[in-house]
Formats: sequence, structure tokens, C-alpha cells
Amino acid sequence: MKQFLRALRKATKGVDLSLIVTFILLGLIGIVMVYSASMVPASKGSLTGGYPVASNHFMKRQAVYFMIGVLIILFSLVVRIDFFKSPKVQFVMLLITFGLLALTLLIGKEINGSKNWLNLGFFSLQSSEFLKLASIFYFSYIIDRKLSKQQDYQVSELLPPLLLLVVALILVLLQGDLGGTMLTVAIIVCILLYSDIKNKIKMQIFSIAVTPVILYLVYTLLFDAKNIYRLKRIAVFLNPFQYENNEGYQLTSALISIGNGGLFGKGLGNGVSKLGYLPEPHTDFIFTVVSEELGLLGVLIVLGLYGWVVVKSLIYAGRTINHFYKLICIGIGSYIFIQAFVNIGGVSGTIPLTGVTLPLLSYGGSSMLSVSIAFAVLIMTTRKINRDRASNQKIHTIK
Repeated sequence: MKQFLRALRKATKGVDLSLIVTFILLGLIGIVMVYSASMVPASKGSLTGGYPVASNHFMKRQAVYFMIGVLIILFSLVVRIDFFKSPKVQFVMLLITFGLLALTLLIGKEINGSKNWLNLGFFSLQSSEFLKLASIFYFSYIIDRKLSKQQDYQVSELLPPLLLLVVALILVLLQGDLGGTMLTVAIIVCILLYSDIKNKIKMQIFSIAVTPVILYLVYTLLFDAKNIYRLKRIAVFLNPFQYENNEGYQLTSALISIGNGGLFGKGLGNGVSKLGYLPEPHTDFIFTVVSEELGLLGVLIVLGLYGWVVVKSLIYAGRTINHFYKLICIGIGSYIFIQAFVNIGGVSGTIPLTGVTLPLLSYGGSSMLSVSIAFAVLIMTTRKINRDRASNQKIHTIK
């Protein structure tokens, strides 16, 4: 027993327990809200193609996903962040990511116009979720190598790894997932902006990247008939109640439900938005259910938990001079912030709807797995930063 406690203390030395607590709180809130959002639609079969299931069907599955996430967090306590600095690990990670993206494009399942789901029988995997993680780890690794080994470097030395990520993003675009693509691009941009790469080179990279992005957006919005629904989403965003009987039905229902929540909400389980007014209340529109049933108070708690993760990421990024650790913190903090903002902004009418999940709250195994890995790596990174700071302080004290 003493040996176990000694090993446990050693493993948790430097661990920021507040990040683990935040993960657990968000996960538990997610399980409760998934049950509340899905219990009636599940029993009526409206979420399962007309086949009624138990009212706790989605809650039980979400609980299993969360427990897998907890195991990933625990596993992070015995793994060092420098594991991800290995060229072999980076190669295998990219190989798996590209393999999943290509396989999804070939035999993926199409849902809501996007062919971005890979059916594994017992589990449907959204491969684009793992591109976000691969982009964070790989881009941080590349920038760290360039800045650590060379005093002087040119933009041409950063273009090959960026082009590799561009190929992966194109595979996601071909699946029809514009929202996931733009989210991953935003994460990469945040890492690039925060990095110590020369401003001149940053501007060169942006000038090279912006032209094809603009051309694609113009093409897909104006000339691609298959994606004409995106123009409708923009029109609905600009004036949702003008389209409340057709394309704007989901958004107007969400806005009304959010407004009905008031300060303290209608009470857990008492919301009406989930009773047929929203098609997927337990996934993309879970924030609507939170707002209606828990009110402004519940919303502020959820936002505070997300904000804590983002603030902690920024604090730790500022505590280290190691490029890799710094950019990992920024990448994961950006991931959580951007995805939460895009989801909440979409259902509240702040930005157009994009169909991304709310981290740890929305139902879904792929999202839970991806966010759990992100939390685990953030915990590994912050532990390393804390240990390095403690070692440096000890050295200075001895001197």
C-alpha cells in the first residue's frame, strides 16, 4: 500500500488538479443534460429512425464514453508529454489520421449531407475530430524543431509540413465538412500567431494561404449547387424569424427556448424545446436545453468551466520558454474555446450554424474521445511545466 501511495504521489506531482476537476464536472453535466434532452425523443423513436428505445439509451452510452475519457485522463498521469516529440510517434499519428480520413471518404456514412462518419459497427467514428488533435501535435512539433535548431530559417522550410496539413484538410472538405475544416484552420492559425516565428514569415504564410481559401469559399457558396444550403444558413443567420416556418425553424426554436430559460431556468427535465421542436437536442443543440432548463445561472457555470480551461492554457503557455509545451497549451486552449464559441454562437444566433458539438456536453463518442485526449495532453503538458519550474526554483535556491 505504501508503495502504491508513493507511486501515486510521484505520478501526480505537478499535476494541475483543477483541470481534472473541470473535465469531470463538464462530463457529468453532459451526462445529465443528454438524458434530459433525449429521454422523451428516445422513447418515441424520433432520434433512432422511428424505432423507440429506452429513455436512458443515450445517457448510458454517453456515460460509457465519459468513463473511457476518464481512463484516458488517468493514463495521462503515467505518460510524459515528450512522448509526442518523437518523430516515430508523429509519423504513426499522421499515418493513422490520413488513413482514417481516406477510409471515411471511400466508405463513410453520409449524415445531413456530409460523408464524414466511419461506421465501425459498435461505434461511428468522425475522423475529422482527430485531425484537430493531429494538427495541434504535428504543427507544434514542427515549429519547435525549426525554432530550436535554427537561428535563421525561411518560409520555404515551413511550407512542406503546412502543405501536408492542407492535404488532410482537403480530404475533410471532400467529405462535405466545411465547419470542421474551418475549425481546424482556426486552431492552426492560433498556434501560428502565438508562436515565436518571425512576423515576416507569418505574413508570408498568410498571404500564400488566403488566396486559395477565398477562392474555395466563393466557389462553394456561389457555384456549388450541392452546398447551396450554406447560403441559406447565412440568410437565416441574418434574419432568422423571416424563415421561421422553413430553414430558420431550428434557430428560431433555439432562440425562443434560450429566452424562456430566464435567470434560473424551468428546472431540470422541464424544458419543451426537446419535445419535437429541435431535431437533435442532445447533440448540436444541447446548449439550448441547458439554457432553458438551468437558466442564465447554469449557462454561466458552463461558460465559467470552459473559460477556466482556456485561461489555464494561456497561463501555462506564458510560464514556459519551451516552444513545444507552449504551443500545445495554445493549441488545446484554442480547440476548446473555438469549438465552444462556434457551437454556442451558432445556436444563439451570434454566428451562422455550423453543426459542431459542444465539448464534453454534446452526445457523441468521437467528440468525447477527441476532447478527452486533448485534456489528457494538456494535463501532461502542464505537469511537465510545473515540474520544470519547481526544478529551476530548487536549483536557484541551492545556488
